[in-house]
Amino acid sequence: MNNSEKSIYDAFKDFFEVVPANTDALKKEVYKLRFQVYCLETGFELADQFPEGVEFDNFDEQSSHYLIRHRKSGEFAATTRLILPNSNNINELFPLEKYCPIDKLELIQSIDRRYLAEVSRFCVSKEFKKRKNEARTLNAIGPDWDKEEFGKDERRTFPHIALALFACLIRASHENNIHYWCASMETAFLRFIGAIGVHAVKIGPVSDYHGERWPCIIKVSDLLNDVADKNMDVWNMFTDNGRYQIKDIESK
Repeated sequence: MNNSEKSIYDAFKDFFEVVPANTDALKKEVYKLRFQVYCLETGFELADQFPEGVEFDNFDEQSSHYLIRHRKSGEFAATTRLILPNSNNINELFPLEKYCPIDKLELIQSIDRRYLAEVSRFCVSKEFKKRKNEARTLNAIGPDWDKEEFGKDERRTFPHIALALFACLIRASHENNIHYWCASMETAFLRFIGAIGVHAVKIGPVSDYHGERWPCIIKVSDLLNDVADKNMDVWNMFTDNGRYQIKDIESK
């Protein structure tokens, strides 16, 4: 069976693996990769603020971190984190709430904050962003990802890393009893996830937050249900063939 005949999940596993960054050594790899992407590749953070070549902040201690590793080279291709609620101060604001204008506060305020987390530092190394207009993106989804200049097989394979980062976030949510995400997303990325059935609700205007982004809310159980309706192949990748799922929960 060639790669074009395999499921997205199986094709991805041929080349990459998901790695929970649950040791100090792996967390250092997370911070090194983030320094590479956020400081050197995109300039969204100032490199001279991190002289040791590792990018980190105060939210890393309360986050669940994941890496995507390229099997053949052993290089880390991508990383993301889920900033969890502060157990010592459940009402502490997430970075998105601090730095993005929000005009639909009622949507966040309707959620029990014990079950809310922020998707953050969702990024892919430049070594795995080789297509046109991807270089300055964080997630390897450029503005032309859905144009016909890409062949059918190419469009089938290139989003695997971005999809795998979603799988990391589903797993982190399963492990930490998280049911809602807030996240800031680029327009192209919103179109991409919409095409696979992920519907993010905008809660504010576009703003300059590591590039032009929309603050959004996603209910994780709705995400999985909608993706299952659209494409079970993607659902299997997101949930590790059903291993990690998020049951529905009512808002407070």
